[in-house]
Amino acid sequence: MSKLIYLISCTVDRFIARKDGSFDFFLMEGEHVADLLSTFPETIPDHLRGMLGITVENQHFDSVLMGRRTYEVGVKEGITNPYPHMKQYLFSRTLQQSPDPAVELVSSDPATFVQALKQRSGKDIWLCGGGDLATVLFPAIDEVVLKVHPFLLGSGIPLFSGKIPLTSLELTDSKIYKNGFMLLHYQVNH
Repeated sequence: MSKLIYLISCTVDRFIARKDGSFDFFLMEGEHVADLLSTFPETIPDHLRGMLGITVENQHFDSVLMGRRTYEVGVKEGITNPYPHMKQYLFSRTLQQSPDPAVELVSSDPATFVQALKQRSGKDIWLCGGGDLATVLFPAIDEVVLKVHPFLLGSGIPLFSGKIPLTSLELTDSKIYKNGFMLLHYQVNH
């Protein structure tokens, strides 16, 4: 059985992007970058993998889940197939068809779909974003891995955009870097 892992960059005040979806303030340089590239190489979009010299196999994930607004960040740059090295699922209630044949459009109930997906064999499932999809899928999330950047944004798209229940988390791993970046691994105790 696969786990659903919400691996996401956020600010200290837990925003994953500005209200317009931009996230250009996240730290793209520093000692944490090498760790992220070696630990989670499959989370790097295909158009950056060659430039960064990433050729290794997927370490943790073989599937990625994206909400429409998260997916459209790449589409605005002409990228319709961001993770060809994984099975890609795009969740939308408004799109009629996927912008790319390699990306499967899911318009059915996300929770039901993900519960079935978790039953298959293979690596874990990466919940890439965003806050709306994370809220809907919250009951299915097994782990939360936060890449916390040392910024306060004040407003924007939150980690979870809707109401979720008070839930205990168990810190299973953490690393704090000299530049203030933190990598925090939590198990969700539903």
